[in-house]
Amino acid sequence: MKVVSVNIGKKQTVSWRGKAVQTGIYKYPVDRSIILGETDVEGDVVYDRRYHGGVDKACYLYSKDHYAFWKEKYPDLDWNNGMFGENITIEGLNEAELQIGDILYIGECRVQVSQPRQPCFKLGIRFETQKILKDFIAAPFPGVYVRVIQPGAVQKGDHVQLSERLHDSIGLLEVWELLYSKNQDQDLLEFAAHFQHMGTDAKESLLKKLNEMD
Repeated sequence: MKVVSVNIGKKQTVSWRGKAVQTGIYKYPVDRSIILGETDVEGDVVYDRRYHGGVDKACYLYSKDHYAFWKEKYPDLDWNNGMFGENITIEGLNEAELQIGDILYIGECRVQVSQPRQPCFKLGIRFETQKILKDFIAAPFPGVYVRVIQPGAVQKGDHVQLSERLHDSIGLLEVWELLYSKNQDQDLLEFAAHFQHMGTDAKESLLKKLNEMD
Protein backbone atom coordinates (compact mmCIF):
# COMPACT_ATOMS: atom_id res chain seq x y z
CA MET A 1 0.00 0.00 0.00
CA LYS A 2 1.22 3.47 -0.83
CA VAL A 3 0.09 7.01 -0.02
CA VAL A 4 -0.83 8.77 -3.26
CA SER A 5 -2.17 11.95 -1.71
CA VAL A 6 -2.47 13.76 1.62
CA ASN A 7 -5.43 16.12 1.84
CA ILE A 8 -6.47 19.07 3.98
CA GLY A 9 -9.89 20.71 4.29
CA LYS A 10 -10.68 24.39 4.54
CA LYS A 11 -13.80 25.94 5.99
CA GLN A 12 -16.73 25.94 3.61
CA THR A 13 -20.20 27.35 4.23
CA VAL A 14 -22.96 25.62 2.29
CA SER A 15 -26.73 25.76 2.25
CA TRP A 16 -28.58 22.76 3.69
CA ARG A 17 -32.36 22.79 3.91
CA GLY A 18 -32.45 26.55 3.99
CA LYS A 19 -29.74 26.91 6.62
CA ALA A 20 -26.06 27.81 6.41
CA VAL A 21 -23.91 24.83 7.41
CA GLN A 22 -20.17 24.86 7.91
CA THR A 23 -18.13 21.86 6.85
CA GLY A 24 -14.58 20.66 6.32
CA ILE A 25 -15.45 17.80 3.96
CA TYR A 26 -14.04 19.67 0.96
CA LYS A 27 -10.48 18.34 1.18
CA TYR A 28 -7.78 18.84 -1.45
CA PRO A 29 -4.25 17.49 -1.93
CA VAL A 30 -1.34 19.47 -0.50
CA ASP A 31 2.29 19.36 -1.66
CA ARG A 32 3.73 18.80 1.81
CA SER A 33 3.47 16.38 4.68
CA ILE A 34 0.55 16.44 7.08
CA ILE A 35 0.84 15.84 10.82
CA LEU A 36 -1.40 13.24 12.41
CA GLY A 37 -2.23 14.15 16.00
CA GLU A 38 -4.06 12.16 18.64
CA THR A 39 -7.47 13.68 17.88
CA ASP A 40 -7.17 15.11 14.36
CA VAL A 41 -4.86 16.18 11.55
CA GLU A 42 -3.04 19.42 12.29
CA GLY A 43 -4.36 22.30 10.22
CA ASP A 44 -7.37 20.37 8.99
CA VAL A 45 -10.84 21.83 9.48
CA VAL A 46 -13.23 19.64 11.49
CA TYR A 47 -16.74 20.76 12.35
CA ASP A 48 -19.35 19.02 14.46
CA ARG A 49 -17.08 16.96 16.67
CA ARG A 50 -20.01 14.85 17.75
CA TYR A 51 -19.42 12.88 14.55
CA HIS A 52 -15.99 13.88 13.22
CA GLY A 53 -12.51 13.93 14.69
CA GLY A 54 -11.63 12.76 18.18
CA VAL A 55 -9.51 9.85 19.35
CA ASP A 56 -11.44 7.14 17.46
CA LYS A 57 -11.71 9.20 14.27
CA ALA A 58 -8.44 11.07 14.30
CA CYS A 59 -7.81 10.38 10.63
CA TYR A 60 -9.81 8.96 7.72
CA LEU A 61 -8.23 6.80 5.01
CA TYR A 62 -9.74 6.01 1.63
CA SER A 63 -8.60 3.82 -1.23
CA LYS A 64 -7.59 5.32 -4.56
CA ASP A 65 -8.59 1.96 -6.04
CA HIS A 66 -12.29 2.77 -5.50
CA TYR A 67 -12.24 6.08 -7.38
CA ALA A 68 -12.87 4.50 -10.81
CA PHE A 69 -16.05 2.86 -9.47
CA TRP A 70 -17.38 6.16 -8.15
CA LYS A 71 -16.32 8.21 -11.17
CA GLU A 72 -18.42 5.94 -13.35
CA LYS A 73 -21.45 6.58 -11.12
CA TYR A 74 -20.84 10.33 -10.83
CA PRO A 75 -18.96 11.34 -14.01
CA ASP A 76 -19.96 15.00 -13.98
CA LEU A 77 -18.25 15.94 -10.73
CA ASP A 78 -14.92 17.76 -10.55
CA TRP A 79 -12.85 14.87 -9.19
CA ASN A 80 -9.77 15.14 -6.99
CA ASN A 81 -8.15 13.05 -4.27
CA GLY A 82 -9.82 13.82 -0.95
CA MET A 83 -13.26 13.60 -2.57
CA PHE A 84 -14.63 11.46 0.25
CA GLY A 85 -13.30 13.75 2.96
CA GLU A 86 -10.28 11.54 3.54
CA ASN A 87 -7.03 12.96 4.83
CA ILE A 88 -4.99 10.18 3.23
CA THR A 89 -5.70 8.59 -0.15
CA ILE A 90 -3.99 5.19 -0.40
CA GLU A 91 -3.28 2.97 -3.37
CA GLY A 92 -3.87 -0.70 -2.60
CA LEU A 93 -6.03 -0.18 0.48
CA ASN A 94 -8.59 -2.99 0.67
CA GLU A 95 -11.17 -2.87 3.44
CA ALA A 96 -11.78 -6.61 3.06
CA GLU A 97 -8.24 -7.27 4.29
CA LEU A 98 -8.48 -5.15 7.45
CA GLN A 99 -9.69 -5.95 10.95
CA ILE A 100 -10.71 -3.74 13.85
CA GLY A 101 -7.64 -3.26 16.04
CA ASP A 102 -5.10 -3.68 13.22
CA ILE A 103 -2.07 -1.46 13.69
CA LEU A 104 -0.55 0.09 10.57
CA TYR A 105 2.62 2.00 9.88
CA ILE A 106 2.02 5.11 7.75
CA GLY A 107 5.02 7.38 7.29
CA GLU A 108 6.26 8.32 10.78
CA CYS A 109 2.98 7.20 12.37
CA ARG A 110 1.45 4.12 13.88
CA VAL A 111 -2.34 4.04 13.63
CA GLN A 112 -5.03 1.58 14.71
CA VAL A 113 -8.12 0.66 12.70
CA SER A 114 -11.16 1.69 14.76
CA GLN A 115 -14.22 1.50 12.49
CA PRO A 116 -15.64 1.94 8.98
CA ARG A 117 -17.03 5.29 7.94
CA GLN A 118 -20.74 5.86 8.59
CA PRO A 119 -21.79 8.44 5.99
CA CYS A 120 -23.80 11.55 6.83
CA PHE A 121 -25.56 14.24 4.80
CA LYS A 122 -22.32 16.18 4.33
CA LEU A 123 -21.05 13.51 1.95
CA GLY A 124 -24.23 14.22 -0.01
CA ILE A 125 -23.36 17.90 -0.03
CA ARG A 126 -19.90 17.10 -1.38
CA PHE A 127 -21.36 14.90 -4.13
CA GLU A 128 -24.15 17.38 -4.85
CA THR A 129 -26.82 14.75 -4.19
CA GLN A 130 -27.98 12.84 -1.14
CA LYS A 131 -28.31 9.78 -3.40
CA ILE A 132 -24.63 9.09 -2.66
CA LEU A 133 -25.57 7.98 0.87
CA LYS A 134 -27.61 5.04 -0.42
CA ASP A 135 -24.96 4.19 -3.00
CA PHE A 136 -22.17 4.45 -0.41
CA ILE A 137 -23.96 2.10 1.99
CA ALA A 138 -24.62 -0.38 -0.84
CA ALA A 139 -20.96 -0.51 -1.90
CA PRO A 140 -18.34 -2.36 0.17
CA PHE A 141 -16.00 0.66 0.12
CA PRO A 142 -16.53 2.50 3.43
CA GLY A 143 -12.95 3.60 4.00
CA VAL A 144 -11.19 3.38 7.33
CA TYR A 145 -11.15 5.52 10.46
CA VAL A 146 -8.04 5.17 12.62
CA ARG A 147 -6.73 6.14 16.03
CA VAL A 148 -3.26 7.67 16.08
CA ILE A 149 -1.02 5.71 18.44
CA GLN A 150 2.22 7.37 17.40
CA PRO A 151 1.75 10.90 16.00
CA GLY A 152 3.94 12.16 13.19
CA ALA A 153 4.20 13.19 9.56
CA VAL A 154 2.72 11.49 6.50
CA GLN A 155 3.38 12.53 2.92
CA LYS A 156 2.78 11.41 -0.64
CA GLY A 157 4.91 8.37 -1.47
CA ASP A 158 4.96 6.92 2.05
CA HIS A 159 4.29 3.21 2.34
CA VAL A 160 1.54 1.70 4.49
CA GLN A 161 2.27 -1.61 6.22
CA LEU A 162 0.43 -3.86 8.62
CA SER A 163 2.37 -3.92 11.89
CA GLU A 164 0.24 -5.91 14.34
CA ARG A 165 -2.95 -7.95 14.25
CA LEU A 166 -5.03 -9.29 17.12
CA HIS A 167 -5.75 -13.02 17.24
CA ASP A 168 -9.42 -12.50 18.13
CA SER A 169 -10.95 -9.62 16.20
CA ILE A 170 -13.58 -8.83 13.58
CA GLY A 171 -13.22 -7.74 9.98
CA LEU A 172 -13.89 -4.13 9.01
CA LEU A 173 -16.43 -5.21 6.40
CA GLU A 174 -18.08 -7.57 8.87
CA VAL A 175 -18.75 -4.52 11.01
CA TRP A 176 -20.03 -2.69 7.93
CA GLU A 177 -22.50 -5.52 7.30
CA LEU A 178 -23.61 -5.47 10.92
CA LEU A 179 -24.23 -1.74 10.74
CA TYR A 180 -26.34 -1.78 7.58
CA SER A 181 -27.55 -5.30 6.78
CA LYS A 182 -31.07 -6.36 7.77
CA ASN A 183 -30.04 -9.97 8.40
CA GLN A 184 -27.98 -10.10 11.58
CA ASP A 185 -25.95 -12.76 13.32
CA GLN A 186 -26.84 -11.92 16.91
CA ASP A 187 -23.73 -13.57 18.39
CA LEU A 188 -21.44 -11.66 16.03
CA LEU A 189 -23.37 -8.45 16.68
CA GLU A 190 -22.93 -8.89 20.42
CA PHE A 191 -19.22 -9.59 20.00
CA ALA A 192 -18.74 -6.51 17.83
CA ALA A 193 -20.81 -4.23 20.07
CA HIS A 194 -18.66 -5.08 23.08
CA PHE A 195 -15.29 -5.36 21.33
CA GLN A 196 -12.80 -3.18 23.19
CA HIS A 197 -11.13 -1.72 20.09
CA MET A 198 -14.35 -0.77 18.30
CA GLY A 199 -14.78 2.96 17.66
CA THR A 200 -17.26 4.66 19.96
CA ASP A 201 -19.72 5.78 17.25
CA ALA A 202 -19.86 2.35 15.64
CA LYS A 203 -20.17 0.72 19.06
CA GLU A 204 -23.17 2.91 19.92
CA SER A 205 -24.86 2.04 16.62
CA LEU A 206 -24.21 -1.67 17.15
CA LEU A 207 -25.50 -1.58 20.70
CA LYS A 208 -28.66 0.11 19.47
CA LYS A 209 -29.23 -2.65 16.93
CA LEU A 210 -28.51 -5.26 19.57
CA ASN A 211 -31.06 -3.75 21.95
CA GLU A 212 -33.66 -3.71 19.17
CA MET A 213 -33.24 -7.48 18.81
CA ASP A 214 -34.03 -8.18 22.48
